[in-house]
Amino acid sequence: MKAEVFRRLVNLWPPLLFAGIRAKVIRADYRYIEVIMKLRWYNRNYVGVHFGGSLFAMTDPWYMLMLMNNLGRDYYVWDKRGAIDYIAPGRGMVTAHFHIDDAVLDEIRARTAKGEKYLPEFHVEIRDEQQQVVARVHRQLYVRKKPAARTA
Repeated sequence: MKAEVFRRLVNLWPPLLFAGIRAKVIRADYRYIEVIMKLRWYNRNYVGVHFGGSLFAMTDPWYMLMLMNNLGRDYYVWDKRGAIDYIAPGRGMVTAHFHIDDAVLDEIRARTAKGEKYLPEFHVEIRDEQQQVVARVHRQLYVRKKPAARTA
């Protein structure tokens, strides 16, 4: 699916839509995604800053979607584990940038070439409008090459 069409559709996906999370940029090659979240009455916590669950949700599907679009249908790709370290209160708009490059894709292909599972790890920072780190997120994915189709 074309990245721009996908971006518009994913911005309507209820878990992101109702948290106020928006994909601002999805590059055509699915190797860079920028996600934003503005502080709204519905994503604030009790003390008036970004709800931690919404900050974590900002990082949830992106690396999986990026790998799925770059590796193709010959691979299983799942989110496996995530952890977040809250650094500072999130106020105003916060942003996260997701990147993958040829080296990451080459390593995944090499480590899964014979059908082995591989658990690549990714790190992303969520920053506020002053570029201060609000949270650091660690994501681990599960990747395995699908078995070759058997012919009769």
